[in-house]
Amino acid sequence: MTLDGKSVVVTGAATGIGRGITESLLKAGALVTAVGRREEPLRELADLYGEAVAVVAQDVGAPGAAERIVAAATDGFGRLDAVVNNAGLARFGRLDEIDPALFDAMFAVNVRAPAELVRCALPQLRAHRGSAVNISSVGGVLSMPGRAFYGATKAAVNSLTRSLARELAPDVRVNAIMPGPVDTPMWNETGLDGAGTDQLRVDLLSSTPMGRFGDESEIGRWVCMLLDPEWSGWVTGALIPVDGGRTA
Repeated sequence: MTLDGKSVVVTGAATGIGRGITESLLKAGALVTAVGRREEPLRELADLYGEAVAVVAQDVGAPGAAERIVAAATDGFGRLDAVVNNAGLARFGRLDEIDPALFDAMFAVNVRAPAELVRCALPQLRAHRGSAVNISSVGGVLSMPGRAFYGATKAAVNSLTRSLARELAPDVRVNAIMPGPVDTPMWNETGLDGAGTDQLRVDLLSSTPMGRFGDESEIGRWVCMLLDPEWSGWVTGALIPVDGGRTA
């Protein structure tokens, strides 16, 4: 598998799954425009991989973010072949407890921002018969008591993926990966207290047949496969669970 010279945007690239995806792409030979809210961890990637990384410190939900990201990628590498929409926001709580404004915040980052980035990248993606990969979640297909707002946004990502796959074919492929539980810093930012987070981890592991959390690199390798036309040139509209059997 090789992505030599392919220019790829990865959002949420600084930590967690996004970091794993970015490093997998770089090891496969891609040129990566790494997008995240905090510049320091992105600079660490640039220090490690040199000119193969372009850094964009940007909140994907901010007005004009998609245009700035696409401009940075094309200015830095002369073209754009693929987009990986990984940036996400997760806030958990029961319906009668959670602030409804958090649904709007999650929808803006998890759904609207990916759609806008693909829209802005579309001329480049069409020109290079490129592709987009959306990082969804098993929460988009499973019942999610206590996490209903988050699950609803991921269900929307799944629907967006399948609809755009048909709308943009045959020039642009659009697929999604639905990770199961991957142990990342996101678990400390869900709005749950310490005891709630600990219980969530226990519940997730008990419902995962493989009995462990996933690793970021396991998601990264699937992204590389979906972006490689030699491996996945006839794959579009797929929602691929990489979840330790959680959706089985």
